[in-house]
Amino acid sequence: MTDEAADAGPCGAAPAAAPAPAPEKPALSMLLEAVLSIGSDLELRTMLQQIVDTATALTGARYGALGVLDPERGTIGELYTSGLDETEWQRIGRFPDGYSGMSGALTDEPEPSRRDGLAAGPRTGGVPPGRPPARSFLGTPIRVHGQVFGNLCLTEKHTGGFTDSDTAVLGALASQAGIAIANARLYAAARQRERWIEGAAAVTTALLTGGSAADALMTVAERARTLADACAGVILQPNEEGGMEIVTASTLDDPAGIVGTAIAPGSEVLVQLLGGEPVFIEDSATDPRMTTHVRSRFGPSMMLPLQSGGRLIGTLALPRRRGDRPYTAVDRLLATQFASQAALALVLADARHDREQLAVYEDRDRIARDLHDLVVQRLFATEMMLESTRRRAAAPDTDELLGRAVDELDSTIQEVRTAIFALQQPPAEAPTTFRGRVLRETAGAAAVLGFQPSVHFTGAVDTLVREPVDRQLLAALRGALATAHRRAGVSAIEVSVDATAGLPDGRAAVRLTVADDGREEDGSRSPTVTWQAPL
Repeated sequence: MTDEAADAGPCGAAPAAAPAPAPEKPALSMLLEAVLSIGSDLELRTMLQQIVDTATALTGARYGALGVLDPERGTIGELYTSGLDETEWQRIGRFPDGYSGMSGALTDEPEPSRRDGLAAGPRTGGVPPGRPPARSFLGTPIRVHGQVFGNLCLTEKHTGGFTDSDTAVLGALASQAGIAIANARLYAAARQRERWIEGAAAVTTALLTGGSAADALMTVAERARTLADACAGVILQPNEEGGMEIVTASTLDDPAGIVGTAIAPGSEVLVQLLGGEPVFIEDSATDPRMTTHVRSRFGPSMMLPLQSGGRLIGTLALPRRRGDRPYTAVDRLLATQFASQAALALVLADARHDREQLAVYEDRDRIARDLHDLVVQRLFATEMMLESTRRRAAAPDTDELLGRAVDELDSTIQEVRTAIFALQQPPAEAPTTFRGRVLRETAGAAAVLGFQPSVHFTGAVDTLVREPVDRQLLAALRGALATAHRRAGVSAIEVSVDATAGLPDGRAAVRLTVADDGREEDGSRSPTVTWQAPL
């Protein structure tokens, strides 16, 4: 066996047991059967293992190895072996480097090579300790579209040394294997592109059918993780400090400690990402450009800007576990295209959400205008008519009845005005603090009043005012604003919320005060509304 095969380690294919001796058949017949068998399977890894097993059987070799060259790094990226038992496999060690020893010779001078006694070869350096014996060697490169795809090496022929017939058989097999590998690679690339296209379409459909912004980011991260065969899909977005922070993480393992991790401002990786450039990492744990504490979990990684129309939404990161196979050029291209389409889908989904929200606002404004212009005005006119009738009525019973009707209409008008103010509030993303809700109520009233009421807070209102007092105070505020709106000449309203007020018995209380500059029907100044409740 060559030093390259001897230097090899596992590459995802378990060591195969020594093949049984080939049946007594003519060599040409066996070769034709092997060629037909190899070309019948389009799954590349299965085909590669089949090639090395078939070559070992056809030539009567004890050991076989097929090293697949990584075109970007010039080293052996995958290794498939035949004839090794578990003990021998454990002793093999690292992968061959692909440019030294017999494997390097086959790559540099891509012609079949046959040797007896590797220790005598100038490039072999002998058989490393702990490796299976390699007293006879036969090897040939496998070409795909004129480029060396990998090296097929056989050692230890059962009947002595390899022959010219073995060399011819191996050369013919390697030639046909190159054609079959080319077809399998085309098929695999087509299937891979199809999966990424289907994934991008699914993400776009999911984003445009609704959902929150957080759900949209998780959809992108989870689908990308699955398509890239990564151990995590991570979304980073710019933070206030000028760096980038992980806001979403889809992982197969425990995601604890990942969300919230930030890339510091000024780092080399951040500069590239903010400039819209993708970043490709061979090993996140050792790359000096990676500075986050979670980098030790990961190996190969892609960091792809989510950018559309010059707008940077964030970054999609797809790390694999340490020791996993690196990303290929095709992986990088397809993932980059996916990120571009996902960014566009996020922008479209955000625009759709804004349009829907705007439509809701416009509809609420229309309802509020209709209530104000039609319902309230008619109710107010009816109230005036009843009030005038009550003053002219002589019977006490009639006067009392009309008085109650006037009061009911007045109460109805106030409730309708309160509903109008409520319609002016944003329907979504309501503030969670009490201070924010008070400001939200006054901002909604401003749309009807035509001016912004002034608001003053005293004390820690957000901490002290809790349920159910906060709901009662907001209801009182809405009623006071509605009442102020119906008065003539109102041009200013002052709202005060005091969380340090006290009751006569010494208990802490919150006091709401609403004052305006309007006038009552008799010309007197409008009264100040005061509402108070214990905390």
